Amino acid sequence: MFGLGIPEIILIALAVGILFFGSKKILELSRAAGRVSGEFKKGRADIEKELKMGEEETKS
Repeated sequence: MFGLGIPEIILIALAVGILFFGSKKILELSRAAGRVSGEFKKGRADIEKELKMGEEETKS
């Protein structure tokens, strides 16, 4: 895409986001995204744990 890599696209998106939302809002949005990512990882780990427990029960 026009010879731009992922880092350049992210930098452009951040610059545009700061122009539209302001720096405080960008920080709030990034914190919220981090929380969502953490919750997603916890949920995935819980599901994997339950699947392993289910496999162990069926083997017994």
